[in-house]
Amino acid sequence: MRRSGKQRKAELQLKRAVKRGDVAPPEAQPRRKNFRRPPKLGHSLDARLLADDASRAARKLQSQFVKIDPVFLETTKHLAATLPLTRPISADVCLLGVDHAQFGTDPVNDQLNVPRRPKWKYTMSKDDVDANEQGCFRRWITQTDAMVERWHNQNNQPDASGTDLTSAGPSIPDTTVQERMPCPPTHFERNLEVWRQLWRVTEISQILLCLLDSRCPPLHFPPSLESYSTSRRAKVILVLTKVDIAGPERAEAWTAYLRKRHPGLPIVQVEAYQQKVGEQGRPVYESHLPLPFRERLVSAMRQVHEEMLIPPERVRSDEAKLKRWNPPVKREIDWNGLLHAHGKKVGSVVGGAAMPKGKGKEDIADDAQELEQEASDSEGQLEWQEPEFLTVGLIGQPNVGKSSLLNALFGIHKVRASRTPGKTKHFQTLFWSPDVRLVDCPGLVMPAFTPMDTQVLCGILPISRVSAIPFCIHQIGQLLPIETILGLTHPSTNSAPVEDKRTWRDGKQPSAKDNKIHWTATEIMTAYANKKGWVTAKAGRPDIHRAGNAILRLVAEGRVAWAFWPPGTDLATVRSSGGNGIWLIRNTDQHAQELDEDDEGGSGYETDEVESPDEGSEDCDQDKHATDEEEHQDVDFKSVTVSRFGVLAIDD
Repeated sequence: MRRSGKQRKAELQLKRAVKRGDVAPPEAQPRRKNFRRPPKLGHSLDARLLADDASRAARKLQSQFVKIDPVFLETTKHLAATLPLTRPISADVCLLGVDHAQFGTDPVNDQLNVPRRPKWKYTMSKDDVDANEQGCFRRWITQTDAMVERWHNQNNQPDASGTDLTSAGPSIPDTTVQERMPCPPTHFERNLEVWRQLWRVTEISQILLCLLDSRCPPLHFPPSLESYSTSRRAKVILVLTKVDIAGPERAEAWTAYLRKRHPGLPIVQVEAYQQKVGEQGRPVYESHLPLPFRERLVSAMRQVHEEMLIPPERVRSDEAKLKRWNPPVKREIDWNGLLHAHGKKVGSVVGGAAMPKGKGKEDIADDAQELEQEASDSEGQLEWQEPEFLTVGLIGQPNVGKSSLLNALFGIHKVRASRTPGKTKHFQTLFWSPDVRLVDCPGLVMPAFTPMDTQVLCGILPISRVSAIPFCIHQIGQLLPIETILGLTHPSTNSAPVEDKRTWRDGKQPSAKDNKIHWTATEIMTAYANKKGWVTAKAGRPDIHRAGNAILRLVAEGRVAWAFWPPGTDLATVRSSGGNGIWLIRNTDQHAQELDEDDEGGSGYETDEVESPDEGSEDCDQDKHATDEEEHQDVDFKSVTVSRFGVLAIDD
């Protein structure tokens, strides 16, 4: 029970009197037992326990990241208020400096990798397997933290010449000592349960579709993910998403760059929506994969499938092995039916995640002893059965458009949208056709030497987990003219200039001051808060934290169009594109209208959660610690027609 001010004052006076000895101490009151309200009508205790278990399981699969040093937060907050942003933005920042962001101080030894699932045996119990995985994962965390720490310390040395990916070197006028922002840390997934989802998907998949954002593909395909995916038995296909945002010219440039950097890997471009005229003539976008892009994707899968039907060289050279060899995939696939698949059965949920391999001695053995005996005595004598269907896995980092691609393939919303990326971390299996099933893996933040501000720009990190907001605004402001995009007015122009009434002798007048306006990250946040009318509750100052959070969401969710050019692109080509930094200039009126609509209605993150008939459009309110920005709006998941950025929302 909450006590009033008078009660607290009386208790404090009594406590002081007892301490002085003026009053005898009161008798100790018996401690009340924890009282739990009885369940309401229709809410049984079993239902509460089930809800608690579900909430506990959801928290168990939440992404975990390292906590940022408070000294770094205070330092960057001060620098964001003092360091001016470089204007005009140089064309050099439009080229993505991949080599500066993906290698540590020692390129030979400091190679980040994805944690691998340790080997296991049928004789091991569940607890033994779990303990083995926990131990290997702890060792991987220790080694990765050590490499990241060396990289971070090297970049923060005073005389270090190298800069991070988005550092543009702001020029400070009339300053002899030029300050610069410190190198930020990098984030990667630190929850073993989330990595286990990736392990399961890669184990049961025969073809892996690795989705890359066409605005900055190398950042979504770091060396750690490349080495892990290519080391698996499954064939890899690179899929460039959000081609409609980056534009055909940049998409083709990135395709040529990736083919040169990753020879032998098929590369496919896709779009995930089509434009229609909605109410009052406003453009409305719905999930749709155009036929040309669908044909390219199916053709690439068909080509990879045909390669898997051919025996490898080591098998073809041995006649005995060639007779026993069987393809690891289903031989006959109705590709024409897959190309035109539609209807209610498309996208249906599949229960379980059985390994789609041929049934042999390993499937028939009842225990480990029978398995060893059959492996030694009757190897190869059992009849091999062809897999029932082809399994295709979708992997990638958050915000690569994975949910948008799934909805476009099925022609209907099969995954739900949410304000919180990573709200659901379970992989799901869905049928594309009777011959092909899709295994949807949740997005994971892969380990890479990518600065935190670049991860925020790409939408890899959820904005609600970002604490260094002024730093990210400063770094992104070096790449995007935020004040021009949002139509901001400098805070200094709101007040009238002070008239100088002093008198001067002839020739003693001071030189005229430079009236040129220099923007800082703090001034951008202040101007945006003034434009929106956001003020703090007590002091009535501009709420710059809310403004910075909103600006980061505009950029990360794709409401501000941007894209990088591949390294080595001619600067003349970059300048001829007509952009300002990495900003893609579109129709000004349409752009302002979309920003206003999104500020009113909002756009959320997408999580790969299949909508079940029982849930309908209800929101799972299991996360009690969600922020206000994550809860103040609901999404209608039954509607096929959604806004443009609902289709392109951040994918988990």
